[in-house]
Amino acid sequence: MSASERPVPLIYVLNGPNLNLLGKREPEIYGYQTLADIEASCVARAGNLGLEIAFHQSNHEGALVDLIQGAREDGAGIIINPAAYTHTSVAILDALLTFSGPIIELHLSNVHRREAFRGHSYVSKAATGVICGLGAQGYLLSLDAMAAQINAAA
Repeated sequence: MSASERPVPLIYVLNGPNLNLLGKREPEIYGYQTLADIEASCVARAGNLGLEIAFHQSNHEGALVDLIQGAREDGAGIIINPAAYTHTSVAILDALLTFSGPIIELHLSNVHRREAFRGHSYVSKAATGVICGLGAQGYLLSLDAMAAQINAAA
């Protein structure tokens, strides 16, 4: 199969609790861009990289687990900003461990410069790589890294 005949890789971009409040909640930490702004930037970058994205946000742990399990069927990679579930969710870790493609853990803020409990991540145990502290730009960098991971595996 030639490169032009290969299906476009689908990347799941998953966002955890309270990220629906971006632009309104603590903008001094998380920035002024909304999640819709970030999604639009991601769609554009993904298109330039030859990727397709499925962009989701949920405040519910089980919904995120369902999305991760769904990615096993058609996803080439997962970019996940698990937000507070980073520090608490063994269920999300267990779901991610069933996924065979690359996983990038993403955080808008530098979690290592914040409260001590934020320095621990269950998700990192399943992640191929971690990007944190670069604000909304981290999403675009995650897509760049994901494209490189997928192209290296092709």
